[in-house]
Amino acid sequence: MFAPAQSPLRAKQDNPESESSGATHRIHRDAVLDAAIPRLGPTRTPSPCLLLRYPDPAPRTCPGPRPAPAPNGTWPCTRGWLYALPAAGLLQSPVTQWNLVCGDGWKVPLEQVSHLLGWLLGCVVLGAGCDRFGRRAVFVASLVLATGLGASEALAASFPTLLVLRLLHGGTLAGALLALFLARLELCDPPHRLAFSVGAGLFSVAGTLLLPGLAVLVQDWRLLQGLGALMSGLLLLFWGFPALFPESPCWLLATGQVARARKILWHFAEASGVDPEDSSLEENSLVTELAMLSAGSPQPQYQSPLGLLRTQVTWRNGLILGFSSLVGEGIRASFRRSLAPQVPTFYLPYFLEAGLEAAALVFLLLTADRCGRRPVLLLGTMATGLASLLLLAGAQYLPGWTMLSLSVLGLLASRAVSALSSLFAAEVFPTVIRGAGLGLVLGAGFLGQAAGPLDALHGRRGFFLQHVVFASLAVLALLCVLLLPESRSRGLPQSLQDADRLRRSPLLRACPCQDHLPLLSPSDACWAGHTPEQH
Repeated sequence: MFAPAQSPLRAKQDNPESESSGATHRIHRDAVLDAAIPRLGPTRTPSPCLLLRYPDPAPRTCPGPRPAPAPNGTWPCTRGWLYALPAAGLLQSPVTQWNLVCGDGWKVPLEQVSHLLGWLLGCVVLGAGCDRFGRRAVFVASLVLATGLGASEALAASFPTLLVLRLLHGGTLAGALLALFLARLELCDPPHRLAFSVGAGLFSVAGTLLLPGLAVLVQDWRLLQGLGALMSGLLLLFWGFPALFPESPCWLLATGQVARARKILWHFAEASGVDPEDSSLEENSLVTELAMLSAGSPQPQYQSPLGLLRTQVTWRNGLILGFSSLVGEGIRASFRRSLAPQVPTFYLPYFLEAGLEAAALVFLLLTADRCGRRPVLLLGTMATGLASLLLLAGAQYLPGWTMLSLSVLGLLASRAVSALSSLFAAEVFPTVIRGAGLGLVLGAGFLGQAAGPLDALHGRRGFFLQHVVFASLAVLALLCVLLLPESRSRGLPQSLQDADRLRRSPLLRACPCQDHLPLLSPSDACWAGHTPEQH
């Protein structure tokens, strides 16, 4: 909605006659603009925020033509701005409605920071709510609030009201997407977790690609916002039914709600064409296990997110993955800034970044199950840090095509790091606190995204320092990733004790070269001649 902030604009002149549309004005338009608007810099670009100031006319002392007065300074615009027709995006936006340019231009990055802060708070607060009230309850409640807040944004009467609504709307959207992520992950078996996560990410990319088309069709930000609220309402009508979006049986079993889990699993079995009362061994084992768990009808047992601090390994894994998510999202602003001079148009960088996001997801689909989560995350972090360091060191010496290639590589690798960090975190956190743990990791990513708007609040004077900081953090993240365990093809941990058993394994699995003794199996022969003290 705030894309037209960069569209061409100029100040309205204080003389209303100069803005008329008569034939005389059309003939002398360029001369009038030259006399009213100052030129800045060596390129003599018209100033979008200032007007030339002229002294009051002196009294006539002699007959004859009066010499043209010379300007003696500049002053700010007093009658508003004239906005050129944007090449892309909305014709009407909050920027044009409330004149968020020049002296008020800082309000645009403030709105972006507010919206990202809402996403951060929503991930943290509603992530913990997913562990206490369930995935489905948080999803439905978040969608209801998101629909109402989205409609309220379309009716906002002032910029402060819009700022508050954007904060709350971001929080509710974060809760809905986080609950959906958890429910999808816990319904998948280990071989299909990555495929379904990548598929969901590709649907998100499709929405990103469709958004400019919707903006061109509606041409007004209020209509676009109302359309988004309508889509949230339609999702609520579709996914609000328990038969279409049931509660996660994994979470119900982990919290001791066996009776509810049994009903849902029975429904799954019947929908799959399996008779739960069949006497076969496989079905009987499920019936027997559920009957043993439900003996005594225990009360639901919930785990506080603070229990994460009492673990030995899980807190460290979460900290490392949150750090990787922070670096992966925060460093993208540096790559976008390096990409901007090479791709000056509006559409190309937008669609290029969306295409790179899709390419990163496809790359994860092809490699993360074959090579493992940790090696791919290590490779992505290495590529991100290397591209950032090369851009930082050779910004003044590298040719344009090299800058473009490094920026594209950095955007691709950083997006892969962010996506894989989220999936990795969901696989190493236990079910009882998976919502809170994943919410913290995703919240760290949104904190990193806020680095770009925060720099814009200060006129981008700290861009170089920000680039140096994130490049250094990328190198540090590269070392931290080596401490992570491998979660590929493993079942999801249910309790804190299960999660603490996920230990770091060798990066390249291989047995030491030893002679195969005839009386030992090959697995025992690998360790022949080594005492426990050596391991």
